[in-house]
Amino acid sequence: SSHSPSQPEREEMFHRGPGLNLTSGQYTAPIAGYYTFSTTLHIARREPRRKRQGWRQSRLRVLICVQSRCQHNSHLETVSRLENSSDLFTISVTGTLYLQAGQYASVFVDNTAGSPLTVRSGSDFSAVLLGV
Repeated sequence: SSHSPSQPEREEMFHRGPGLNLTSGQYTAPIAGYYTFSTTLHIARREPRRKRQGWRQSRLRVLICVQSRCQHNSHLETVSRLENSSDLFTISVTGTLYLQAGQYASVFVDNTAGSPLTVRSGSDFSAVLLGV
């Protein structure tokens, strides 16, 4: 699909670490270096079960992207199949990205199912500087 991922709707803030802007949900690197990013999203779908016809083939991509450019820059990504029976599921992404000083990274959800989703409280997003 050619549509670009969007930042998930958040029930409440789920971020830790210095450099984090809680309003935008972005982690900004104070210095250039390799950072380990980790996010665990608890995602709930907000639609009645009877409307879920297309969920069988549905996949959900969770990405951590640099400068919001998921297509162009290096990014971290995981893809999960959505099961019809579940109303709440958990997806995690962990990995290392190189950021220049002043660049930011943020979490995106690519919702191929098109169903309304909410990122629940208890989700988190963290960044740790590994080395320069």
